[in-house]
Amino acid sequence: MKVFAMNLYFKVLSAGARFDSAHSIGNRMVQLSTRINFKKGVGMGYYCIGQSSIRLGNYFDGAKNLNTALTIYKEVGYNSGIAAVYGNLGGVYWFLGNYSESVKYDLLYLGEAQVLGSKRDMARAFNNLGLVYWKQGDTVSALKNYNLELAIGDSLKDRSVQGPALSNIGLIYEDAKKFEPALKCYSTVLRYDSLSGEAVFLSNDYNNIADIKVKQDKYDDALLNYFIALKYAKLAEQKDQEAMISNNIGEIMQYRKQYDAAEKYWDTALKISLETQDRDMLKDCYGHLSTLDTIQKDYKKAFWDNMLYYKYKDSLVNEEQTQKTVKSQMSFDFSMQQAAEKKEQEKKDSKQRLVRDIFIGGFSFAFLFAVVFFFQRKRISKEKRRSDELLLNILPSEVAEELKNKGNADAKQFDEVTVMFTDFKSFTTIAEKLSAKELVAEIDYCFKGFDNIIHKYNIEKIKTIGDSYMAASGLPVVNKTHAKDMVSAALEIVQFMEAHKQQRIKEGKPVFEIRIGINSGHVIAGIVGLKKFAYDIWGDTVNLASRMESSGEPGKVNISGSTYELVKNDFICTYRGKIQAKNKGEVDMYFVN
Repeated sequence: MKVFAMNLYFKVLSAGARFDSAHSIGNRMVQLSTRINFKKGVGMGYYCIGQSSIRLGNYFDGAKNLNTALTIYKEVGYNSGIAAVYGNLGGVYWFLGNYSESVKYDLLYLGEAQVLGSKRDMARAFNNLGLVYWKQGDTVSALKNYNLELAIGDSLKDRSVQGPALSNIGLIYEDAKKFEPALKCYSTVLRYDSLSGEAVFLSNDYNNIADIKVKQDKYDDALLNYFIALKYAKLAEQKDQEAMISNNIGEIMQYRKQYDAAEKYWDTALKISLETQDRDMLKDCYGHLSTLDTIQKDYKKAFWDNMLYYKYKDSLVNEEQTQKTVKSQMSFDFSMQQAAEKKEQEKKDSKQRLVRDIFIGGFSFAFLFAVVFFFQRKRISKEKRRSDELLLNILPSEVAEELKNKGNADAKQFDEVTVMFTDFKSFTTIAEKLSAKELVAEIDYCFKGFDNIIHKYNIEKIKTIGDSYMAASGLPVVNKTHAKDMVSAALEIVQFMEAHKQQRIKEGKPVFEIRIGINSGHVIAGIVGLKKFAYDIWGDTVNLASRMESSGEPGKVNISGSTYELVKNDFICTYRGKIQAKNKGEVDMYFVN
């Protein structure tokens, strides 16, 4: 019977299984496995139901069933299943736009993958994390994760891991207009895919290379690559790809004033797009043809092509708005259903506790009321204390008090503060040598040490981002010693890290070396977000502090000219000269001795 249950599971996972039938098979698996007391099978059934619900767009039911599977998997110690659930939940929250929860589950997925020793799962987790960070515009963190994915692919010599990682890295470089590194990535992926001969992948690879060539104004090379991409798209019978490439070729032909050739390729793209009802491509084709008609002075045709262009453009705008509305509604419904379910469970638990207390106690109503009142008041007081402590862990005390009293906290400008950034040199390289548990323990140890040091100097911790640590002095309570306090704390952090480094060397363990950058100036500070809100700061002062860190050296405190002017009588500093800082030009920098 267990074998039969497992066969049902693999049937669901097979590529041909429809999502609605997968849901039905999952239910059958739960029933069968429950009957024979096969707990792992019950978990797998709920996992199948959860996956099919997600793919059918029912995210709340999907997440609910996945969490049921997760509970069972934890009971029976099925780590592969636990990892799979975490990966799926990360995807659910990514789709709903809740990126903090998505990162949380992707990191749990990564941790389980490392426990299992499954490098391919680790690579998928890094890929997922890269996508979340990229979606939020954090290309630095996205690149870190894609490079970690690529490192795994290289160690396994697995092109199915290397290819997606390199493609994503290439896209980030392309968006940043770093065309040569992007071209190098795409060319390497092409080399991998050439060995498999998969026409779909080869078409995509040649198209990516052609896009770069266009951006480099190398139109002959672009056309050559587009023609090869078009050939493979036809071989793979990829109609959408064929239309897109034909459209791209048409654009180059128009640029070269080869209008007949341009019209030919746009007509081809238009014909395919009418078959596939690709409204985005139809919009582009009619727009190009309208421009071409105008150049050729066929104004009547230009008018009708322009009308069709706006027809499809308007329909796409309406569709995008509808999708955004539906997605927002789904996210809201998801949150509301979770909250309602939690509230209902709390009501049941509370009712059960009350009935139990009455049954066991047998006391008079008046006495029972007094006891309940006493404990309720005590519990409320305890919860309030815990809530206040939690709030103070998140926000400065002054801001927390304002939030409690007013229900909101106003953003404020501070004319004179000092901002510090720290970062670990070669973090990605060293992180690869550590397990997830060791890595988290090491960062936790370092950041707790930093927390203790800055607390001594009344400095406000702002946030941590990966291996970066950010703090500010002189807010929310203004003081005149903000720069001196920050530099003193930074020097103490350097000493703390040096002592820790020597200990790690004695133990034969990898070591992190710290860079610290400091800048002084004015900032805006306030609370951001509705859920999991955070106290944050903005302004050019913050950006330049970050540049001070990236332009520094390991084991040294690098300060800007503005900070130097505030601390030059308190510390001995070495002038480094005017150093080039990214997007800032040349900046006066000093090392604090």
